Amino acid sequence: MICLKAISSPLHLPTFRRLTPTSSLRAAAAMSSSSSAVAAPIEHFVLFKARPEAVASGAAAAMVSSLQALATLVPGLAYIHAGPVLRLRSPAAEALGPTHLLHTRYATKEDLASYAAHPAHVAAVQGHVLPNALDITAVDWVNAAPLPSPVAPGSAVRLTLAKVKEGVEVAQLVEKVAAATQAAGDAKVSFGENFSPARAKGYQFGMVAVFDSVEELDAVEGDGKVEEAKASVRPLLDEVMVLDFVVGDAPTPASL
Repeated sequence: MICLKAISSPLHLPTFRRLTPTSSLRAAAAMSSSSSAVAAPIEHFVLFKARPEAVASGAAAAMVSSLQALATLVPGLAYIHAGPVLRLRSPAAEALGPTHLLHTRYATKEDLASYAAHPAHVAAVQGHVLPNALDITAVDWVNAAPLPSPVAPGSAVRLTLAKVKEGVEVAQLVEKVAAATQAAGDAKVSFGENFSPARAKGYQFGMVAVFDSVEELDAVEGDGKVEEAKASVRPLLDEVMVLDFVVGDAPTPASL
């Protein structure tokens, strides 16, 4: 299983090869083929830093419930999970301080746009999110992995957001991660370039790695293949935000 980790000290920036038109087309073709192979390739993550008083009063839990309830209210929503963050795994995550998150998946970008504009979503945001969240970070990407990364109740998920170094193209990072995950074989991952920068706080790349349990997630720490994969992408990265969460029971989705 491949997952990026935070960089504890600055790294020397080597000279990177810019993607040629041929390699750019190759990356685009790979993303296109993966989009057809994965039924719901659009990933949407929102990180919330809940107000301490909202956590203490139960308002943060009500916020989570209002978001989770969207599964039965919004057509086109292929998957939804809302819940607390299990642990912050990098200095950038600790600085950002998210306490809760929302993860949704869609078949198309149009479905994501419809979800955002749906009255039930707008009501949940206005009635529960905005009054109770001190800070919000959001990213979206098209899954560039060739296989789906299914999640189930009890799954442990590691979310990684990254900023690339100056002079590095995000497509280079996508190519490197694709090669590393392909070498891993059975990795359940989703990754891609963020296409919604407005609330992303500069994060340009997102990735999730899905594990059957927290114990399985913890077991990959120090694994030789994982460390090799980290080493291959580390020179490209400027900042990495890493956190873990556990998926709860899934509600019944609305009709698609």
